[in-house]
Amino acid sequence: MVDRAAIIDELWGENPPRSAVTTAQTYVYQLRKKFHRHFRDLGSGELIETRPPGYVLRVDTDEIDAFRFEKLSDEGQALLAAGHAEQAARRLREALSLWRGPVLADVPGGPVLTPHLTHLTEARTRALRLRILADAQLGNHRALIPELRSAAQENPLDEWIHEQLMIALHEAGRRADALDTYRGLQRTLDEELGIQPSITLRELQRDVLVGNVRRHARLA
Repeated sequence: MVDRAAIIDELWGENPPRSAVTTAQTYVYQLRKKFHRHFRDLGSGELIETRPPGYVLRVDTDEIDAFRFEKLSDEGQALLAAGHAEQAARRLREALSLWRGPVLADVPGGPVLTPHLTHLTEARTRALRLRILADAQLGNHRALIPELRSAAQENPLDEWIHEQLMIALHEAGRRADALDTYRGLQRTLDEELGIQPSITLRELQRDVLVGNVRRHARLA
């Protein structure tokens, strides 16, 4: 249920107009009409039900992408933890396929919506990393390299991404490129933050040099 007070807080913050309650009711009425036009196949009756002190959306959770995504992600994580990497990768790909870009990119977030947007964005990042780990466990190192290179360019300070790129390069027989990746990250961290790579990355560099990186597959 969404409390009417939460709707008002989201729309106007700490300074709602005197007409806030009436205006919010009008918005809900307009939303009901749109739902009736576009989602008649979801069942009879009102999809938005008034239930004091707010409103309830009467649809099955499987009809909502956000709920489906989190359900599939949780299943993928459980499968990976149980050692079923192939099934986990498949489930996580299905979860990630529900995304079509940044969540609600054209909707300005207020004090109520913003935490939910942040949660979903972080959940997507976690699902993506789990899928990368699943693919790595399946030995798909060469296929992961372009994706990880692109991610490393977009996130130049993200040590986990660079760690996975180093592992993929090493396992693909490209030890020199793995070491170059480490040196590039080391330089960026020094220039941007004045710090050195974490002990995990330093240990990985040493393991690349001796040819054994198996113990480094992990989730950040």
